[in-house]
Amino acid sequence: MTNAAPFEIFLMAPPGLESALADEARAKGFADPKPVPGGVITQGGWLDIWRANLTLRGAGRVLARIAEFRAQHLAQLDKRARRVPWAEVLRPDIPVRVEATCRKSKIYHSGAAAQRIATAIAEELGAPIADNAALTIKARIDNDVVTISIDTSGESLHKRGHKEAVARAPMRETLAALFLYQCGYDGHEPVLDPMCGSGTFVIEAAEIAANLAPGRARSFAFEDLETFDAKAWQTLRASTTPTVPTARFYGSDRDPGAIRMSQANAERAGVANWTEFAQRTISTLTPPEGPPGLVIVNPPYGARIGNKGQLTALYAALGQTLLTRFSGWRVGLITSEPGLAKATRLPFVPTGAPVDNGGIRVTLYRTGVLSS
Repeated sequence: MTNAAPFEIFLMAPPGLESALADEARAKGFADPKPVPGGVITQGGWLDIWRANLTLRGAGRVLARIAEFRAQHLAQLDKRARRVPWAEVLRPDIPVRVEATCRKSKIYHSGAAAQRIATAIAEELGAPIADNAALTIKARIDNDVVTISIDTSGESLHKRGHKEAVARAPMRETLAALFLYQCGYDGHEPVLDPMCGSGTFVIEAAEIAANLAPGRARSFAFEDLETFDAKAWQTLRASTTPTVPTARFYGSDRDPGAIRMSQANAERAGVANWTEFAQRTISTLTPPEGPPGLVIVNPPYGARIGNKGQLTALYAALGQTLLTRFSGWRVGLITSEPGLAKATRLPFVPTGAPVDNGGIRVTLYRTGVLSS
């Protein structure tokens, strides 16, 4: 099946960052990626599915769309679901679960729809159906059109496989990578995060610079599909060649526990040789030796961590430090509060749409190169 005809692949993205993910997919050679609400559509085969899971930093999941048909009632759904060539994709010995959503359709009960599709799979293929199965079939019924996809990722792709220690209110790696790309980061300049938490931005930046595939240390749901070819997969994994970065990557935090977490996570990710973490307050922050680069920071917003009234002074101090000491650097700052961003007095360019970060709408504020 690795040479099957191209089909539609859906790359899930945080709403508001679809275009950023499309840019990444385009840069990595995926066919004509088109941003749509909630993600990016491209075309490809199973090798492209594997490569997307292995190499794309901004995708949350990779869905393989294997069937599409019209159905206006449950009996019709049952009949047409049985015509899907399940045996070409699924294995009869691997449990699956089915999730369904219904929108503007005569079939409106998602639970009943999922049950009909699950029954079709069980009776036509013989695969066991289990609510806790790692392999998920997703059915979307929209305006009476049924689209059936397989979640080929399994666990969300932000789980890179190396972060065991996590700070409070962590940022997902997929979101961090897309924010780095939006700041113009391409792996050839230093990156500094002065409130590094568990080190997400620093580690993502170092991995990008080292050409390390984000999925290199984990497994995927597609490995349990009939279409999986272990030898071809190993060849694909081996085709990514790491490089030694020309820049270094820095994280600091006033919390010594955060520094220990970041160092441990960097060790597990294999980027400790190019990263430096130090306990430091904003008032003692200075640029590292060498050329300027990007400061990127995800400070407390006050929504879950900190008090908004007290945070104004923190943001003002951060802005003052960057304006007076970081000439030649660019800044990316993520916050849910426009007033806090304004308190930095940094010369931000116009912002994009807010993005969901763990249930909080946040915005990336960017500057050009700071002048003295």
